[in-house]
Amino acid sequence: MKPIVRHDDWLIKQLQDPEFAAEFLNVAAEDDDPRTYLTALRKVVQARGGIAEVAEKTHLSRETLYRTLSSRGNPTIKTLTAVLKATGLKIAVTAH
Repeated sequence: MKPIVRHDDWLIKQLQDPEFAAEFLNVAAEDDDPRTYLTALRKVVQARGGIAEVAEKTHLSRETLYRTLSSRGNPTIKTLTAVLKATGLKIAVTAH
């Protein structure tokens, strides 16, 4: 019998790869609902260091980071850039 792998466990493992994480966020950014991107970014943060580590790297409190990445979050470009940098990623713009 094959062991059962939960989807979240599989996703966290995949998001440890920077290329996968970047594509995951790019696909989430295509959704018109900003909550989709924030949910995806929260998963990337969990996979690439966790809330506590990313909060420390960004000089934000854990509470602020949780609030920022919540479905009601509204991060500034400065905060978004800092969070992405702390996870080893960056913002890029491409033509479509």
